[in-house]
Amino acid sequence: MAEVIPDPPEGFIRSSNRGPFSNHNGPYFHREVMGEMTEQAFFALPRHANGLGLVHGGMLTAFIDGLLGAATFRATRQTGVTIQLNVNFLHMARVGEWVMGEARCTRATKDVAFVEGRAYVGGHDVIRASGVFKLMHRRD
Repeated sequence: MAEVIPDPPEGFIRSSNRGPFSNHNGPYFHREVMGEMTEQAFFALPRHANGLGLVHGGMLTAFIDGLLGAATFRATRQTGVTIQLNVNFLHMARVGEWVMGEARCTRATKDVAFVEGRAYVGGHDVIRASGVFKLMHRRD
């Protein structure tokens, strides 16, 4: 049975060039915005849900981890690998809803970046998260 995903929210386009894990979990969408904020979204499908029809906490965690990583890259122009991820579950997201996310880097050193973000549906936050990412330097 084919998955039906409605048109994304205004300004969002389907993301490409994600890793195999994210490609499998998605599809994900993003919006190009000016400034420090990174924005992404996904449409909650039945395969993203637990037995209650709520978006599984693991799916929300994978989404926010990728979003924080994207914010790390946006701020530093370096790929970051998760060192620490703190997630607070605040509300539920349900199948058939667009889960939106935004994140920004709050500080970066030569070796690590500190990021924070949230995922939300409508007017309520579903999760808030903060993380520390190791910046991967190119080897010459």
